[in-house]
Order: sequence, then C-alpha cells, then structure tokens
Amino acid sequence: MRVHVRAADPAVRGRLAARVVAGGAEPAAEWAPGAVVGAAADTVDGALEACPPTAPGGYPLVVVADRFPTAEVVRALRAGTGTLLPSGRATPDRLAAAARAAYHGEDRLPHEVLVRLPHEVLVRLINGKGTEPPAAGPPAAGAAEKKSPLTARQTAVLSLVADGHDNAAIARTLDCSPHTVKNVIYELMARLRVNNRAHAVARAVRLGLV
Repeated sequence: MRVHVRAADPAVRGRLAARVVAGGAEPAAEWAPGAVVGAAADTVDGALEACPPTAPGGYPLVVVADRFPTAEVVRALRAGTGTLLPSGRATPDRLAAAARAAYHGEDRLPHEVLVRLPHEVLVRLINGKGTEPPAAGPPAAGAAEKKSPLTARQTAVLSLVADGHDNAAIARTLDCSPHTVKNVIYELMARLRVNNRAHAVARAVRLGLV
C-alpha cells in the first residue's frame, strides 16, 4: 500500500508520514493511481484544502483531523470522502487500516461523528451510497489485511442493535429494507467473529466501537 501524505503544517505532515511508514505502508512523494492520500489538519475542511488538486472523490482519501464539525463532515461525504480518523487515534495500525478501507471504498467514521449526522446522510451510508468508489487497482504485494474497525454503516446498525431495536425497527429508523439490515448485521458479525447479536454488542463495547 502506497500513501501520499498531505498537510499544510510541516510538523503535522512529518508526524503523519512517520506513522504511515510505521504502519507498514510505502510513502509516496506524489499521488499516483493506486496510492492513497492521507491528509491532516485541525478540521475536515482544512485537510481537504491540503489535498492534491484533483477532486477528493477522485482518489482514495483518509482525512485525519482534530475536530469534525458536522457540516464539514457532510460536505466531505457528499464530495466522496468517507474515511475519517481523529488525530488522537491515528496510530500506525489504525492509519494502515484506514488506508486499506479508503482504498477499497469503505466508509469509516468515528462513532461520535456518525451519531451526529443528519438522518438523510446516515440513510445513504446505510444503503452503501455514502461515497463514490475509488480508483481501481490491486493492493500492493504483501499488504496483508489486518483486523480493522467496523464500517460506518455497520457501526450505525450495531448502535441501534445495542439500543435494543430489532431488524424491523432499525429498517424503519434508517429508511431501508429489513433485508439490508439483516445483511449488514451478518457482515458485522463476520467482521467481529461472533455468532449472535448479543456477542456482537459485547465485543464492540469492549473494542470501543459503540
């Protein structure tokens, strides 16, 4: 996995680049097809401003920020950027997982950001319409998949499961079909390596995912 790091602040850029390398990624001096962009700033808008001139939806992008104003998050999602990581949690392993998620077109939002999203934006995430797919291409040789956090839509559904809602109620809340909810729950249980809803909630709580 190749990652091109962008940040207006040279110190921030240097720290992020060092963590990217520590996570096992290959640094890229410039963005090229097949590489992920990692952009860092105080806010989401600041990170997007530091990106290469191509539109954000034109390449896989991980936004690392200190603050996530809801309006800025919504703008990023509508522009095709759905992989967001708080600066305080941007460890090498989490950066690597976020880069892989962005590369494969998965939305990854912090839970505290996800729960503040407007209903219509959350519905689009649940139905898999939050971002445009990234540029195609195989991952770099030797880039083994590591256990990674749940996607945004999996986290949203699991949060409702944790609140005691059944599939029908979740579907009504999120304006999607019960079949979609069932599939998302199946996917998140496989990701967490559990075999029932209660175990999924318990595992997610222990991991700090909900």
